[in-house]
Amino acid sequence: MGTTATSLTFRDATHADVDALVALIESAYRGDASRGGWTTEADILEGQRTDPEGVREVIEAPDSRLLTVERDGQVIACCQLEHRGDHAYFGMFAVSPAQQGGGLGKLIIAEAERQAREIWGATQMHMTVISVREDLIAWYERRGYRRTGKMTPFPYGDERFGIPQRDDLQFELLVKELA
Repeated sequence: MGTTATSLTFRDATHADVDALVALIESAYRGDASRGGWTTEADILEGQRTDPEGVREVIEAPDSRLLTVERDGQVIACCQLEHRGDHAYFGMFAVSPAQQGGGLGKLIIAEAERQAREIWGATQMHMTVISVREDLIAWYERRGYRRTGKMTPFPYGDERFGIPQRDDLQFELLVKELA
């Protein structure tokens, strides 16, 4: 059964959502729970993906929103949108592992793109993805994102971003034109 946008509620996160959002993000990327979905980074990173301070920073930052997605009153997904001049940045994207694989991610990224275009007039969406995540990059390419080959280093030594399990991690910039 597919997901319809009408069964979802999109809203900006509040401070009351911080704990639920940290738990959601951690469940999508870290530890055994994350292996239930396909977005896991458990094989390349241990430790935390985010923390309450990191989530609060996104909620409070100017020109930033933490779009929260609910179904039946439960937080099931989120993504960060940040206005950066002519483009928007898409990050902190997490879908509950139990909800992955049913088209929810496609609906959320489409809504994020729509909001960036309509609210901020953004003409491009930018994101960074760990370059070894070929399956994830391929998923974004199917949504119209293109690889740029522009890399930024992974913050080795900063455990706020996790504990790398390999030494070749870096972020690649992906870009999509918003028509």
